[in-house]
Amino acid sequence: MNDNVFKKLKILSDAAKYDVSCVSSGVERKNNTVGGIGNASSAGICHTWAADGRCISLLKILLTNDCIYDCSYCLNRVTNPVERATFTPEEVAELTIQFYRRNYIEGLFLSSAVEKSPDNTMENIYRVLELLRYKYNFWGYVHVKVIPGASPEIIQKTGMLADRMSVNIELPTRESLRMLAPQKKIESIINPMSLINNEITRTIEDKSHFTSTPRFVPGGQSTQMIIGATPDSDKTILGLSQNLYERFNMKRVFFSAYVPVISSPNLPAISTMPPLLREHRLYQADWLMRFYYFHSDELFTEIEQNLDLEFDPKIMYALRNIDKFPIEINKASYEELLRIPGLGVTSARRIIRERKNAELSYDSLKKMKTVLKRAKYFITVKGRYYGNVKIEPEIIKRELKQQEIQKQLSIFDVL
Repeated sequence: MNDNVFKKLKILSDAAKYDVSCVSSGVERKNNTVGGIGNASSAGICHTWAADGRCISLLKILLTNDCIYDCSYCLNRVTNPVERATFTPEEVAELTIQFYRRNYIEGLFLSSAVEKSPDNTMENIYRVLELLRYKYNFWGYVHVKVIPGASPEIIQKTGMLADRMSVNIELPTRESLRMLAPQKKIESIINPMSLINNEITRTIEDKSHFTSTPRFVPGGQSTQMIIGATPDSDKTILGLSQNLYERFNMKRVFFSAYVPVISSPNLPAISTMPPLLREHRLYQADWLMRFYYFHSDELFTEIEQNLDLEFDPKIMYALRNIDKFPIEINKASYEELLRIPGLGVTSARRIIRERKNAELSYDSLKKMKTVLKRAKYFITVKGRYYGNVKIEPEIIKRELKQQEIQKQLSIFDVL
């Protein structure tokens, strides 16, 4: 690697660290070509984690950080005096292959600032994929960012070579976008999402009739929202997430706690800490929406428009709807079991299965390795309540807090 390319790599890999949506699960792109290298099977992507918990399993870089836009929140905004660099498509393809051959990576995550125009940037991204697939015969995992405003034709042909695509929505409302990124239009973000979803749907339908149908973005699409740069509530953020899942069959909506790097009257002060706990709570709520049959509106009240930072969203839902509890374990539906704090998908399925054989007791739940430390305050077993406290939100909160204190003390005792 020559010094010029190494310098670019240092700049553009560092510039890519704020993009968190670099997942690679659920893809099966087999290597069926003679002499081909790489294999994007769901078990073939190796994940490693940075100190802040973010996945960095792929070569994660920007094609360029030389941007024509002036988004207030972005480190690469045109008016920000940062060192600029731009890879050629050939350099990115060569880097990916060299890193792969050295067993450093299993695939590529490629994003970019908007250089010259959306079409020009998207065309260069496509060129990277074209080189990897056809010149280097590389069929490993590749996730690319779609440039909002790029023509449908370029997005479509790029999607035929990518495993996953994402269009970052960045901010949750038109008003926020207008305030912090006035050069971007919501339509330029939504239209590519719709195009990708329609093409994926069409490909799946065609595949049921023609086995040789070319694949389009088999890993689906994702997006990302910045959290904490604007005063938007968690209810607004999760409401938008729900809409994206339902409207575009989004695989994931990622949340990125805003890290203050630029001084602006429209942004939090540089000294402001990133809202990492808030980001964590949003991911927990997102999990409830995707796997536990919750709707975003159920997690809030007219007064409380933000998630509680002390307790997770599932506990807060139960405490705010205490009239729906306790739930009888032997009679509850699968969906009702999933709403009990402390019970997950595995436990709920196990309960449904085992109670077909015999009515469950509290001891049998323990033998099934059901975690009852939290669940006992929200269930009955054969009509009996095992919480040993009144079923009142404030009392249950105190008990849960005490459990957490004891847990922390036991950790320090071990140390």
